[in-house]
Formats: sequence, C-alpha cells, structure tokens
Amino acid sequence: MPAVLTLERAEVRIGGRRVLGPVDLWVEPDERWAVLGPNGSGKTTMLRLAGALRQPSSGRVVVLGAELGRVDVRALRERIAFVGHAVADRIPAGLAVLDLVLTGKRSTLVPWLQAYDEVDRTRATELLERLGCAHLAGQAIEACSQGERQRVLLARALHGRPELVLLDEPAAGLDLPGREALVSALETTGDLHEVPTILVTHHLEELPVTITHAALLRDGILAAAGPVGEVLTDEAVSACFGLPLVVRRSEGRWRAVAVRSR
Repeated sequence: MPAVLTLERAEVRIGGRRVLGPVDLWVEPDERWAVLGPNGSGKTTMLRLAGALRQPSSGRVVVLGAELGRVDVRALRERIAFVGHAVADRIPAGLAVLDLVLTGKRSTLVPWLQAYDEVDRTRATELLERLGCAHLAGQAIEACSQGERQRVLLARALHGRPELVLLDEPAAGLDLPGREALVSALETTGDLHEVPTILVTHHLEELPVTITHAALLRDGILAAAGPVGEVLTDEAVSACFGLPLVVRRSEGRWRAVAVRSR
C-alpha cells in the first residue's frame, strides 16, 4: 500500500525565515507516529502540512495519495481528522457534546445546515461510550472539564471514519488524571488501531503504548526518525532537547528525566 504521508525535501519559510526543513519522512498505513521536540522546533508546522492546512514553500508533500499544490485541499481535509487547540478554540461554547461529535462526520465546526440520521447519532453515542463520555452527551461542551473536552474531540475526530488522525498536543493543560484518561483512550479505542496517527507533544510521558514510530525535530530539522525504540534513546532525545536526559520505558510507557549534576 502507498504511504499515507510523504514529505520529500519539504520546507516551510515564513517571512523569508525557514521554520521547517528540508524534511524527508514517510508514514505507512499501519504506523502510529509521535513527533517530539522543544518549542519552536517545527512540530505544529509539520502537522499542518500533514493535514493539508499549509502548503510547502518548496519540496513535495503527498497526503493520502494527493500531492499538495495539485489537489483541492477542501476535499482532502474531509478525509483527515484533527484534534488540537486550533479546532477546540473555534467551537461554539454552548454546543451540546453529542452535536459536537456529529460535526466530525464532515469535519465541520457546527451542526447547522448538516443532515444527520439515526446511524450517525448511534455512532456518535457509541464513540462517547467507548471514550467514557456517554454521560456528557446532552451537556454543553463549555461545561466539560479540559480532559473531558479532549476525549469528546477525539470522538468527534473518529466519527467520520478518517483515513488519517492528527493530534496536536492533545494532553496540553491536562492534570494527571485527565492526561491518563486521554492516554488510556488513545490506547484502547479500537477505531484508532485501524487508522494511522501522528501525535505531536513535548513530553514522552504523554505517549500511548500504541506508538510505533517517533520523529525528533530541533530548529526545524529532523534529527531522527524511525521505530520508536530506536529513536527514543538517551543520546538522541538529549540532543533534541539540548539537555542531558535519561530515557526509560516501563510497561510500554516512556519518560525522560534530566541528569542531575553532582
């Protein structure tokens, strides 16, 4: 099967300044990637390329078989699910949780002018149940906790049966219980096991055990990429974050701790 995402010498420049690239990366249909790096390393810019939300300044980007610059990105975006603050901040505060999940059918932000049938509503309800949010269905999204909102947004992302799921720092701002509930949802929701995902984060502790591959970005350059166990090493992660770190893995979960000076 062809790659879900192909970046070939992809570069993004803003105001003449290079913020990403050149980057070469391939994501296969059965892979779940984590993209890590410090602030300003280009993680969200790479994710926006993957979501057809930005065109490369140079190089080649192919998403779901369609090359950016040669395709109607509006149709392409309907095949991609995006979870992140860029979406969350644009959702009407008073929208009911169930209605919000329904908007994922066509990646819209409001349910008006959309037609939903009983099959759509049943799927939305089932997704909320799988993610531990069934009791929130009639509640306004603004009344949900931050952790609940992220899981509801994940249900929304999965409703339209996307071919690619992009997660932009989904655990940002969550407390420990909220983070662990979200990570558990990412690990156990069967729908996510059937679709390639790319998750952007600063923290190794936020990676679910289902991650198969990792990429490290620093100053817009891809420092390392490949199977997660080969990439998340002391040396590679320390070089990426510019800090001496010890990386450990226990029961499939990762963590990084700074080396204490003596």
